Amino acid sequence: MDQPPDVRQRMSAALTRAMKARDRVAVSALRSTLGTLANAEAVGVGTSVAGVGSKDVAGSSNGVGSSEAVRRTLADRETAELVLAEAVEREDAAVGYDAAGQSSRAERLRAEATVIRSFLA
Repeated sequence: MDQPPDVRQRMSAALTRAMKARDRVAVSALRSTLGTLANAEAVGVGTSVAGVGSKDVAGSSNGVGSSEAVRRTLADRETAELVLAEAVEREDAAVGYDAAGQSSRAERLRAEATVIRSFLA
C-alpha cells in the first residue's frame, strides 16, 4: 500500500503547478517554506566524517560523493511546526503592515499564509 505524499512532496508539486500558472503569491510562499524545511534539515558545520580526506590537502575529501553532508530527517510533527510557523510569521507581519498603512502588502502576506496553511489540513 502506497503512503500518501508528505507535506514537502505536496508543496513541491504545488510549487510546480503555481509556477506554470504564474501564481506569484503561491510561488513565493511555497519557495520560502520549502527553503525553511531544507535549512532545518541541514547538519551543523562542525559535523564531519572521521578518516575522510586527502593526505596532501588538509580538510579536503576524496572520491565521488565524499563531500556530501548527510541531512537529518524531520519528523512529521517538526515539519508541521515549521510550516505553521511560516504561516504565523506572515500573519503577524500583516498586522504590522496594516498598522503602517500598507494594506496591499498585508493582503499579500495573508494570501501567502492561506496558501501555506492549506498544507496543514
